[in-house]
Amino acid sequence: MEVRSYQDGDAEPLGQVFHRAVREGATARYDARQVEAWSPQAPSDTKWAERLAAADTVVASEDNRLVGFMSLNPDGYLDLAFVLPDVMGQGVADLLYAVLETRARGRGIVHLTTQASLLAEPFFAKHGWSVSRRQEVEIREAILKNAWMEKELTGKAA
Repeated sequence: MEVRSYQDGDAEPLGQVFHRAVREGATARYDARQVEAWSPQAPSDTKWAERLAAADTVVASEDNRLVGFMSLNPDGYLDLAFVLPDVMGQGVADLLYAVLETRARGRGIVHLTTQASLLAEPFFAKHGWSVSRRQEVEIREAILKNAWMEKELTGKAA
């Protein structure tokens, strides 16, 4: 497993990772209408590439295949965290998260926030995050539940 920074040319395959993670991986917590609304197709436009490039995006690859990614905005907002369904539960997200948290600490970021899906919430809780509030978000006329979560970066890394 290799973890590296986002590079030009990663946007399209990461769009596929995102799409598969939502459409296949999130079905344990969201119904078909919700996952269709969340990701009707894999993002591949310029706006998607700009979003990934503007953040500190780290990418996991295995056997020359991109299998996951996470992105952290300069303000400490963890924007995206997705892995392919076939590698869920194999430590890919843990590895990506460890790199991002280390980078955040190195940049002097002391407070992290995210909007965690119902599927991602236990992952973040395992890494010391807490729920600050629950919410329902409307996306393309579907209601998805998620949670605002946060973590103070004090003391030792998780």
